[in-house]
Amino acid sequence: MSRTIRPAQHRLEEFDDGSAPAPTPAGRPRPPPLPGVWTVADGLVQHPGLKPRTLRALPFQMDLARIGLDADLLVVLPTGLGKTVIAALVAAEVLRRGPGKIVFLAPTRPLVQQHAESFASWLLPLRSVRFTGTVKRPVRQGHWEDADVVFATPEIVANDLAAGRYDLTDVTLLIVDEAHHAVGKYAYVPIAARFRVERPAGGHVLALTASPGGRDERIEAVVNALGVGRVEARTRDDPGVREFVQPVEVDQVWVRLPPELESVRTLLSEARHAEARSLQKMGYLRKKPIAHLSVKDLIALRAEIFARPGPMTRKFGPLFHQLILLHLHHAQERLETQGMEPFRQYVERVRAKPKPSRGDLAFLRHPEVVRAVEEAVRYLGETKESSHPKLDALARIVDAELARERAHPPRILVFAQYRDTIVGIQERLEARGLTVARFVGQSSRDDGDRGMSQKEQAHVLAAFRDGRFPVLVASSVAEEGLDVPDVDLVVFFEAVPSEIRAIQRRGRTGRSSLGRVVVLLTEATRDVGYQRAEARREAAMGRIVRRLSAAARKRALEERGGGDSSQSPSERPAGRTGPGDVLARDARAGSDSK
Repeated sequence: MSRTIRPAQHRLEEFDDGSAPAPTPAGRPRPPPLPGVWTVADGLVQHPGLKPRTLRALPFQMDLARIGLDADLLVVLPTGLGKTVIAALVAAEVLRRGPGKIVFLAPTRPLVQQHAESFASWLLPLRSVRFTGTVKRPVRQGHWEDADVVFATPEIVANDLAAGRYDLTDVTLLIVDEAHHAVGKYAYVPIAARFRVERPAGGHVLALTASPGGRDERIEAVVNALGVGRVEARTRDDPGVREFVQPVEVDQVWVRLPPELESVRTLLSEARHAEARSLQKMGYLRKKPIAHLSVKDLIALRAEIFARPGPMTRKFGPLFHQLILLHLHHAQERLETQGMEPFRQYVERVRAKPKPSRGDLAFLRHPEVVRAVEEAVRYLGETKESSHPKLDALARIVDAELARERAHPPRILVFAQYRDTIVGIQERLEARGLTVARFVGQSSRDDGDRGMSQKEQAHVLAAFRDGRFPVLVASSVAEEGLDVPDVDLVVFFEAVPSEIRAIQRRGRTGRSSLGRVVVLLTEATRDVGYQRAEARREAAMGRIVRRLSAAARKRALEERGGGDSSQSPSERPAGRTGPGDVLARDARAGSDSK
C-alpha cells in the first residue's frame, strides 16, 4: 500500500542566528466546557479561553459562532458588526477542545496586525506568530510548529506550502478574512483547496466578509473555492441585529461640470467615438452603444482580438485602436469624476513613459487630445476656480461637519480613487487651514507619487484614531477592515461601480455612534452610471446571499430532523426559547455598563 511522505517540519534552532532560542511554552490547558459553550454576565462573555470581563459579544454574533463550531461557514455581515468577535469566540472554543492550531488569514499586513492585537486583548495568552512579507523565511518555519495561532497574509502561507516548509495537517480552524477575495488566482484559493485535503477530523473553515459579490457566479465561486457548505447572512435591519447597531445615513450631493470642463469633455468624446467607429468597421464593439462602453469592455476587447483567427499582422490595427480608446476612456473618466488637473496629470504620465508604444504616441498626438490638453492648461493657468466643482462641495461638507458639536475629536474620512486626486484634496483642505493626512498603499510610481510604508500607515492611523487631525484622505487601501472607531463622516469623492468597494467604504462609519456617508456625484457623467450599477449589484447581492443562507438553513434543519438552539430567536417557533434569547436579555441589560 502506498504511503504519502510529507516534508519534515523545521524548527527554529535549525536556522540559528546566534541568539538564544525562546523556551517552548507548556502545552495548552484544556479546561472543562461551560454550559452552552459561552455564558454571559453583565453583557460580557465568559469562557475558559477568554480574559475575564473583556469581550462584549452580541446575541447574533454568538449564534453565528455556534454554527461556525460545527460547520464550514461563510459569514456575511456588514462592516462594523463584529466579524472578528465571531472569529475570537470560535477560536477560543476550538483551542479549548484539543490540540492543533488556528490559521487566521487576512489580505494585508495592517489587517494581520490588527487581528493579532484583537486576539491578544481578548483571549488568554497564546503562542502566536505573524507571517507577513516582513518576516524572514527561517523564522516562519521555526515558529509554525509551536504556534497556537498563526496570523498571516495568504501569499506567504501559499508560497510556504508550495515549497513544502509545512503543511496543514494540524490546523483545526482556518479563518479567512475578507473572503470575497477567494476567486481566480488569489492565494486564498489554493490554501483552501489544500486545507480540504489535509485538515484533521473536525477541522473547519470560518470565512468572513461584508460583501461577497453582486452576481450569482461570483458568490458561487467564493463558496466553492472555500469549500463552505453553509452561508449565514445578517443585515443591519434584521431582527436581533438592528437593536444593537448604529444607523448610517447616506446622502448624495450633486454638482455640475462648468462650461470649460464640458468643452474638454466634448473633445474627448469626439475622439473616443472616432476610435470606436474604426473598431466597429473592423468587426468589433458591435454589441453595445459606443457611449455605454466600459473599461471592462475595452479590456475584454483585447482578448477578443487575440482570439480571432488569422495571422498576427491582422491584429496590430485593432490592438492599436484599442489602446488609444482605452487611454481616451481613462482620460475622460478623470476629467468627469476628478477634475481638470487629474486629466492633465494623466496625459503627462503617458507622455513621461520611458518607452511609449505606438498607441501611446498616437493618443498623445490625437488632434482632439492635443486641443483638450491646451484648453486644460489654459484653464488651470488663468482661472482661480477649482479643478472640479466637487472640491468646493467637499470643502463645504467638511466645514459643516467640523462645526457640529460632538463629545469626541472630529474624524472625517474621504475616499478618492486616484492618488493625483488625493493630493489635490489635501492641498485644497490644507489651504483652508485644516490639518489633513493621506493614507495610500506602499507602491511608488515616481518621486511625486511616493507610497507609504507599513510603519507610516500605522502611524497615520494611530494619529487619526487619537483625534490628532480631523481629516484623512485615503485610497482604496483603507477600504478593507481597518478599524477606526467613531468616524463621523465618510465621503466618496466619486461613485464606485463595485458593490464590494462601496460596502467596505460605508462600513468605516456607524460603528459605535450614528454614521453618515456622503457621495459626491457629477450630473450627466460616468458618476451616474457607476452609482446605478453599484446600487443594482448591491441589491442583487442581498437577494443572492439571502437565498443561499435560507437554503443552507433548510438543509441543516433537514439533516437534524428539526430545529436546535443554534437558530436565532426569529427562526424558532413561537413558545420556544434558546440560549440566544437569554443572551439577548443579558446583552441588553449590560449594554449600558460597557
